[in-house]
Amino acid sequence: MPVPILLVTGFLGAGKTTVVNHLLAHADGRRIAAVVNDFGAINIDAELIAGASDGVVSLANGCICCSLEGDLLRTLATLLRRDPRPDYIVIETSGVADPTDIVRNLMDPVILREALLETVLCVMDAGTPLAALDDALLRSQLRAADIVALSKLDLADEVAGARMREAIRALRVTAAVVDAKHGEIPSALLFPADVDRVPATREVGPRRPAEERFETLSWTSDRPISLPRLQQAISRLAPKLARAKGLFETVEQPGRLTVFQFAGGRATLAPGEAPAAGVPRARIVFIAELGVLSRAELDETMEACVASGEGS
Repeated sequence: MPVPILLVTGFLGAGKTTVVNHLLAHADGRRIAAVVNDFGAINIDAELIAGASDGVVSLANGCICCSLEGDLLRTLATLLRRDPRPDYIVIETSGVADPTDIVRNLMDPVILREALLETVLCVMDAGTPLAALDDALLRSQLRAADIVALSKLDLADEVAGARMREAIRALRVTAAVVDAKHGEIPSALLFPADVDRVPATREVGPRRPAEERFETLSWTSDRPISLPRLQQAISRLAPKLARAKGLFETVEQPGRLTVFQFAGGRATLAPGEAPAAGVPRARIVFIAELGVLSRAELDETMEACVASGEGS
């Protein structure tokens, strides 16, 4: 029987990776194959890791996770040839991807014989301003969804969450809207209870011309950075950023990396592992709309974060 596919979509920083992490960590005996755009962004608990080869990480609970390199259909074909085959496949899209294009690709006759799209899940930050729902890409992600999961509810008040539910239902009445506290969604909503059931194929809309809307700018440094200076720099850059994430060593905590995330106008820091030899001591990726953030402005702002001397 075809392997069911769960497609996870959502805007930059919505919390898709947190949902995928939770699914893999609570597989309950299911063999789940996760396909992600950037494997480095997946934060699997250390005790789940079993080994890695050819871009595929095997997890101790029987799941696997691989990066999406090249063609999606070729990646799926590789997964379906594994022995044993996965029970389910989870595809996490890029935050700037239109899921209708991916749905169209999954309707390929070769894939349909082996894997069928079961559920489209859109993860939505509950604290997103309602005005953002006018964004064409975000609307497309919501309208493609069978289920909309509200994330980051701990950061949004009840009134804001209720307003977001109403706004989503107004856009896509047929989608179920559920809460996803800390990335947790009942698996019964995402995976079929009867694995032998064949889901119906989907209708897809007309192909739309691809729009180059976002660009990625990377910044690295071979010296640790000052945390107070970084906070000032991010405050300056925040109005122009759609997303940012990175790893860096700080003057305040030498010998340990800090994990940095910026999404939805909020920045978070978490402790990381010891820095590896031979890699920059600071690596941050910034995502912004085309033309909004220049390389010169980014470099000038971030270089001001670099410690000017020992102990500074």
